[in-house]
Amino acid sequence: MKLKNIKWQIKYAMQFFPFTVNTFLCAFASLFAYKLLYRKMPKPDEDPAPFYPFILLMAKMVFWFVLGIVALSVLSTFATWLYFLWLKNKKGIGLQLRFERDVHRSSRMYVEASIEKVRRPFLGFIKGRLVYDHQEMTDSFSLLSNTRKENSFWRSAISGKNRLSLPDVKEYDLKQGFVFFEDMLRLFSLAATQPLKGHFYQSPQQTSTNDVFVFPKKTENMDVRIEHMRPVEGEPLSYKDFEAGDDVRRVVWKIYAKNRELMVRIPERFEPYASHLYLYASFHVAQKLEVEGNSFAKEMLNYYKNAVWSVHQMLGKKDWEMRFVPDQQFNIPEQLDKEERTARIISNSEWQSNLSLSHYFQAKQGSVLCISSLTPVAEVQQLLQNTDSSTVIYFAKCTRVFHHFVALNWLKRLLFLPPKDRLQRMKSRWVFAPYRLKIRSQERAIEKLLKESHAVYEVL
Repeated sequence: MKLKNIKWQIKYAMQFFPFTVNTFLCAFASLFAYKLLYRKMPKPDEDPAPFYPFILLMAKMVFWFVLGIVALSVLSTFATWLYFLWLKNKKGIGLQLRFERDVHRSSRMYVEASIEKVRRPFLGFIKGRLVYDHQEMTDSFSLLSNTRKENSFWRSAISGKNRLSLPDVKEYDLKQGFVFFEDMLRLFSLAATQPLKGHFYQSPQQTSTNDVFVFPKKTENMDVRIEHMRPVEGEPLSYKDFEAGDDVRRVVWKIYAKNRELMVRIPERFEPYASHLYLYASFHVAQKLEVEGNSFAKEMLNYYKNAVWSVHQMLGKKDWEMRFVPDQQFNIPEQLDKEERTARIISNSEWQSNLSLSHYFQAKQGSVLCISSLTPVAEVQQLLQNTDSSTVIYFAKCTRVFHHFVALNWLKRLLFLPPKDRLQRMKSRWVFAPYRLKIRSQERAIEKLLKESHAVYEVL
């Protein structure tokens, strides 16, 4: 733990280091060009090129011109950086953020950043970076656009819209921010901290899902009539006191013999109406300790969230109104629309061991149920004994997130190509992980139970 904190402190301190790799490369190139241009002139009898002095003079002029432009850009970078520090301390001006999702691709997360009254360095750049959760940083993003004043040529702020590449489908806690001022060649990167607070979340991604026939079980209005009547409250094993007009053939004589009370069975009733599809998705695991700090379980959680969201989106195309029932409690703003609210609930969901599948799923109203590879086998077996073909079960085989061509992956590693992201690194380790054998065995057991039952199910 101490080593991790030391690494973070070094990484954090490096944000204030003004020099970059370009600084040393350009310094070496400038020194080399200077030595080349200002070396001793060859003797006239040894110089075969009559235009050599003219070419050398032109090269020197280009050298000093480029050096002057770069120096001007560097000086303007320091000037705009100091001006921004003054604006920050005196007027409280800083980085303003707005997060949004792509309308067509909900998995894409964008951040729109802007800073008022700031000046961009001459031929330079202004960038930002966010610090979130526990010692994590985003990639740097650029602010390249100008925000003009209304009916004016002069700009009032600089802004930029960039895509954020985040590793997990969840809600992030924003801690801090950085603003960097860089010159045209990125010789210097001058940082300024930004106090930022807030939350933003990355939505699950929709994947291809097989559509199955499903009908609602819950009635909240009488607007939609279904083809097949469904049983509702009033099971044959429910009883009530005998009243005038009741059929004596429904008297439970065993209860009368025991308690001397006349009780009759309540007949089962059938309802020709239904209005809502209830979607359940269980994040229950046997023990929370098995998934805490487990990087494989974290990637499988992302896969399961995407699977649940895909089922929700597929069912949302039907004529029924959707109801998503979470197995965890969240404080979600009420002003959000239903789809965004559901996306945020799924994003915030974590593996939990408090609410079991049997206590969570209500078979009388639940039309669709999603389970994962981490759902305990015993709970799945108990569930299948209490459900029928009217419930559609989606089984997400979370180990599919690690599927890859092993030979091709190792060939890339032999060619010294580093993995692109965390998931690619996890795929290389998954082949030899002991955790893999346990999860694969559990998946086979769940799939066997589903095949032997009469339930309607799909594997994701």
